[in-house]
Amino acid sequence: MSNWDTLIEIVRKRRSIRRFKPDPVPDADIEKILETGRWAMSGANAQPWEFIIVKDKETRAKIFEFYSFHRKHTDNFNRQLVPELRHPVTGTLEAGERSFRDAPVIIVVCGDTRTLLATSLSAEIIGYERVTYHMNMGNATMLMHLAAASLGLGSQWVSTTPVWEGNLKTLLGVDPWFTIPQIVPVGYVDFKPPPPYRRKLGEIVHHDKYDQSKARTEMEIFEYIADLRNRSRAAYYPGAETKEK
Repeated sequence: MSNWDTLIEIVRKRRSIRRFKPDPVPDADIEKILETGRWAMSGANAQPWEFIIVKDKETRAKIFEFYSFHRKHTDNFNRQLVPELRHPVTGTLEAGERSFRDAPVIIVVCGDTRTLLATSLSAEIIGYERVTYHMNMGNATMLMHLAAASLGLGSQWVSTTPVWEGNLKTLLGVDPWFTIPQIVPVGYVDFKPPPPYRRKLGEIVHHDKYDQSKARTEMEIFEYIADLRNRSRAAYYPGAETKEK
């Protein structure tokens, strides 16, 4: 098996897991995940990331409490949308979805915004450097998800919002010049979701210039998102029905 075969197998194996077993994860595996994230690419090699490993049960419960409060508000927003466009997680906590409640480890991904000084673009394009910063943080987080999958572990990408990010920083004693764009719950999978839907390669690749025959209308995008929402429901919690087109 070539290196690419191994890589694509891991990429296809990775899932966003929302049900974990409470079984502890070996420290050696967590260290491997962090070591992988440490090698992420970043603009100007700024390496803004730092990681907090949370195993304490009470602290993990508090983090989940922050998240649950946030979800109640996002659910209220999603209920204002037509059913076809509502996010698949809408109402699932109320329906008994455990999300990362039982994950034995939460990796809190912190970023030091002072590293923006390393990006030369900050002196040329005001504001654009922050885009680079967030791409840096995303690179490290994605690599950690792939590392978890390679170790036979599940992980979930949980994005924060300014409100509960502030709660996290207070809880964990994080300095104000840091951001916490996401957290990564890690553990053994208690529910294996079905393979995710991906658009075919031929639909997204263009040669030399954009192929207008592949351009989608606004209505086609609407229908695509509605279909995507329906396909995704089974990936969020067991028992969800997915209707294939």
